[in-house]
Amino acid sequence: MDEILEILSNDARITAEELAKLTGKSLDSVKKTIEKYEKNGVIVKYKTLINHDLVRDANSFVRALIEVSVTPQKDVGFDSIAERIYSFPEVTSCYLVSGSYDLLVVVEGENIQTVSNFVASKLSSLDQIRSTTTHFLLKKYKEDGQILKKTEEGNRLKISY
Repeated sequence: MDEILEILSNDARITAEELAKLTGKSLDSVKKTIEKYEKNGVIVKYKTLINHDLVRDANSFVRALIEVSVTPQKDVGFDSIAERIYSFPEVTSCYLVSGSYDLLVVVEGENIQTVSNFVASKLSSLDQIRSTTTHFLLKKYKEDGQILKKTEEGNRLKISY
């Protein structure tokens, strides 16, 4: 991967000036490269990773991973059904995967009931859906390569003999 992309993927807040220093490239070259990546869709979005457990009541936000088995459509394969699924506002991510199911869908809702209602009334009712398996996330330890909660050092009991 390009050095600029690698640095930006780890810290989207880094300035073009800092990127130029880190890469040894001119400021103008860095700015043009970033602009090109944004225009071509290589850089889709700049994102802040938030540990929602620290800012929300844990009972008011639920994320679920849903395994979806589908019947692909002739001439379009999985793309058409994937597009229908990822168009729902509850869906935050949708992936075509290998293995015992076809799509992995990430859904967010206010509580377990809202996610369950989404699966029952919207997702399962689509014609191409053969089956779904829902896994509710209970706790996040690491996301996008970042550990969400640092362990406190020095809290272990001292044992002496």
